Amino acid sequence: MYNENGNYEYYQMNQVPQEPQEPQQPKEKKDYTRAKKLAKKVGALVLAGVLVGGSAGLAFQGVTYAAGGSENEKSTSSTATLQTAAPVSDGTINSESLDVSDIADSVMPSIVAITNQSVQEVQDYFSMFGMGGIPQEEEVESAGSGIIVGQNDEELLIVSNNHVVEGADTLSVCFNDGNVYEASIKGTDSDRDLAVIAVKLSDISDDTMVSVKAIQIGSSDDLKVGEQVVAIGNALGYGQSVTTGIVSALDRTLEDGSDATFIQTDAAINPGNSGGALLNMQGQLIGINSAKYASTEVEGMGYAIPVSEVQEQLENLMNRTTREKVEESKSASLGVSVQDVDSQVSEMYGLPEGAYVAEVTKGSAAERAGLKEGYIITGFDGESVNSVSDLQNLMQYYAAGEEVEVTYQVSDGGQYKEQKVTVTLDQAQAQTEENR
Repeated sequence: MYNENGNYEYYQMNQVPQEPQEPQQPKEKKDYTRAKKLAKKVGALVLAGVLVGGSAGLAFQGVTYAAGGSENEKSTSSTATLQTAAPVSDGTINSESLDVSDIADSVMPSIVAITNQSVQEVQDYFSMFGMGGIPQEEEVESAGSGIIVGQNDEELLIVSNNHVVEGADTLSVCFNDGNVYEASIKGTDSDRDLAVIAVKLSDISDDTMVSVKAIQIGSSDDLKVGEQVVAIGNALGYGQSVTTGIVSALDRTLEDGSDATFIQTDAAINPGNSGGALLNMQGQLIGINSAKYASTEVEGMGYAIPVSEVQEQLENLMNRTTREKVEESKSASLGVSVQDVDSQVSEMYGLPEGAYVAEVTKGSAAERAGLKEGYIITGFDGESVNSVSDLQNLMQYYAAGEEVEVTYQVSDGGQYKEQKVTVTLDQAQAQTEENR
């Protein structure tokens, strides 16, 4: 997308000027046995996308997060796996080329629209120009896409982009039949901009279960430049749309400082398409739409995450514990003041990306666990931390008293080495009172 100066911005939230849909209330089940049998055949999972936040130099005390919601919920479900295309004797994928309309008809039941509602801090006119003023909070709604990729005993699973679901206070998923349900975050990977979200099967009506299915996973390793592809997603938040094009290039890197590679395509990928599907002509998922390169001089450069490169990570995210945001009375504190180490700072000073520990509060959970000033937090309970906002978003889902593994980098003879420590989180309110 473009900013007001005509420069490219990598991720941009698509704010949708429409009334938010109320989540569909669970319907009384008439014959759930039939639906469940069908669900086992088709599986299910979804994805979505739009947005990234955080600014260099941002510091906060206590890394304390309070959010409305229910207690943490742990899943005891069976292992979920992706539905991959079956190979034939010569090693190729067993499939035949389809018409674009056939692909759209076959794949639409696997694609969902995702709505992210969050409260964000915005600056007023005076604070923007350093004239005082107080930043205001307002509710922001953004749209993205998702892909149903499987299910477990309790949940329908959907894959999307991390930037689509990041910072959400409420996530809503609209299925192919038009019904809308609330979703929870299953797992995220900010390094690869991946997220898996889940909708409880107990909330989904029989009619909806019959209308959806899990997508079939193809092989992005077998792609060739010039091969025709199809993109499907919730463009501009208006609903699902279909575009077609070719694979323009493979193994592309973007100017965001990461080592991730992408599929480049000229199939139109617009705001709201993030988290949607890039498909081969057999209707198989070969990429997860993630970004569009936009400037006044450029047209037809969209990017997708190659599915074969992230298949293992997707299955890992699908089988994480589903968490809900904790109630304010149970919110937790780590007890540190941190600052961003973004890609520019990382490259300039040779530091790992993450949350730099500028100060450790005396007697805090961090001090008891041995965290010290100068350490750079790069992981939290198995999730990657590339910024202060990453740490902030993760902390919203953990209650005081929980034990979590914190990954950090520490300088050793000029080289940074990774270490891990188990931290028992403090009560956020109690920590705040002690700091006064």
